[in-house]
Amino acid sequence: MSGHRLVWALGAAQLLAWASSYYLLATLARPMADHFGLAPVWLYGSFSAALVLAALIGPASGHLIDRFGGRRVLMLSNALFALALIVMAAAAHPLQLFLGWLLLGVAMPLGLYDAAFATLVRLRGAQARGGIVGITLIAGFASSVSWPLSAWGEVQFGWRWVCAGWAVLHLTLGLGIHAWAVPSLKRAFGVGQSDPVGSEATHRAPLSALILIAVAFTASGFVFAAMATHLPALLRASGAAPAVAVGAASLVGVAQVLARLAEAGVLRRWHPLVSAHVAAVLHPVGAAVLLVAGAPAAVLFAVFHGAGIGLMTIVKGTLPLALFGAQGFGRRGGWLEAPARVAQALAPIAFGLSLDRYGFAALWLSFGIAVVGVLAIGLAGFIAHSTSRADAANPP
Repeated sequence: MSGHRLVWALGAAQLLAWASSYYLLATLARPMADHFGLAPVWLYGSFSAALVLAALIGPASGHLIDRFGGRRVLMLSNALFALALIVMAAAAHPLQLFLGWLLLGVAMPLGLYDAAFATLVRLRGAQARGGIVGITLIAGFASSVSWPLSAWGEVQFGWRWVCAGWAVLHLTLGLGIHAWAVPSLKRAFGVGQSDPVGSEATHRAPLSALILIAVAFTASGFVFAAMATHLPALLRASGAAPAVAVGAASLVGVAQVLARLAEAGVLRRWHPLVSAHVAAVLHPVGAAVLLVAGAPAAVLFAVFHGAGIGLMTIVKGTLPLALFGAQGFGRRGGWLEAPARVAQALAPIAFGLSLDRYGFAALWLSFGIAVVGVLAIGLAGFIAHSTSRADAANPP
């Protein structure tokens, strides 16, 4: 299979995976809660527990892909996604529904971006940057597919049938894509073709740079989850009218896609550290403008925030690849993403409590955390650059 067809296939499979996991809660949390007589917060708590479980499993999933390739891991994710959704669809008790969300937490680290990026890097080595961008461009439309489709299905048939429908898509479309499009390592490198990871020259930035990047990714994860849950309410607290707040928030997805197009067209010419700096700084810059100008800057803030999140999704794949190489990429990515997933689990609650207590001033929380991310990226880049210069001056 050609490289472009592989990227298209992985992107389509990622669109399905994100649409039926992360974006499912927005449309189904309330009908699920109403059916069992629960407050919606119990559903959000279930999803938070799923994210923590995903954080624990992520490094092991990445290690499997490093060692054996991603084909079987991605196929397993489709089976687990389907099982989780079927358990939800058939749930007769809230505990069964909770079990379904936990199973979704098992499937996510095996089937979302981390796994797809690791699969591509395992097949292409250091040349995977363009493919990572392509995957995120296609999967960036997941919310545009998931929200209207799930909402329509819930109105027409009920939430149980929506879950069942997504499960069927995993067992047919998702499983078929991964079985057909993703080659095994034996098929990819078995006939006169060298393994790009096995033949990679060993160059590594120091552990301190890795820790700083994990800090930056964790800060970004907190900001992403906080805004994904509370952005319209935050903009209303800034003084924006409800219609303006919703309209501005809806631009986040558009800004994500435009930022990824910028990465594919302009930013790809430079080192991924440039994209990382841009991605990290956009939210705090937008937040500073909103804190000063208030409601008139609502649209600008939403666009800046969305662009930063869109770029950071790519940076999570391209920056570790550039600084630490392709060897061990999957496992390293799992460790880098683990604290970010925990932050994503805690952010909706922490930012929501802050918003309830302090109102619009809660934006200082995301601003401060995002600034920590900016500083971490800057320091990691300085350390990596200094190490590179030292290695060049003292070759082995």
